[in-house]
Amino acid sequence: MRCENAVTNPSSFSAQEPSGTKEQRRALVAAAELLAKVLDTTVKIPGTSLYLGLDPLIGLIPGLGDVLANLMGAVILGLAARLDVPRIVITRMSLNLLINGVVGAVPVLGDLFSVWFQSNMRNAALLRDAATQPARTTHRDWTYVVGLIGGTVVLLLALVALVVWLVISLWSRFAGFQ
Repeated sequence: MRCENAVTNPSSFSAQEPSGTKEQRRALVAAAELLAKVLDTTVKIPGTSLYLGLDPLIGLIPGLGDVLANLMGAVILGLAARLDVPRIVITRMSLNLLINGVVGAVPVLGDLFSVWFQSNMRNAALLRDAATQPARTTHRDWTYVVGLIGGTVVLLLALVALVVWLVISLWSRFAGFQ
């Protein structure tokens, strides 16, 4: 029996699965949570409520740091796929990593964002919820993904409009001087 059926059908999770499978699922979720803690919240920053992990520290290495940090965070995505969590949850987890990677590419500010955003902790929580709640609805995940994609499209259209306006303004200004 596939793990997907165990996640979507509560009765099959406990009654029909071998006893080791439930423990294996718990172990994989625990491994994801441990990795997320190491990457995002290893040490508390004194005098604040913020925690620091390896992700923002590795991200300080120019060029290669953000790639390495996101590759380590992608292990949590692999665990989610292995646990057969719903695809929309994996999509949301991927978007969290993408946001962290894109913003994290900005020197120093991106690393400060990574300290705040904690994409790996978010992904571990999504994985835990999807893997341990048999009848979990994914409405919030769909809303998040559609909202993020919609917001990105609106920002891109606004950016294109700004560039077109600048080109027209500059063109008319320089064309008027000739």
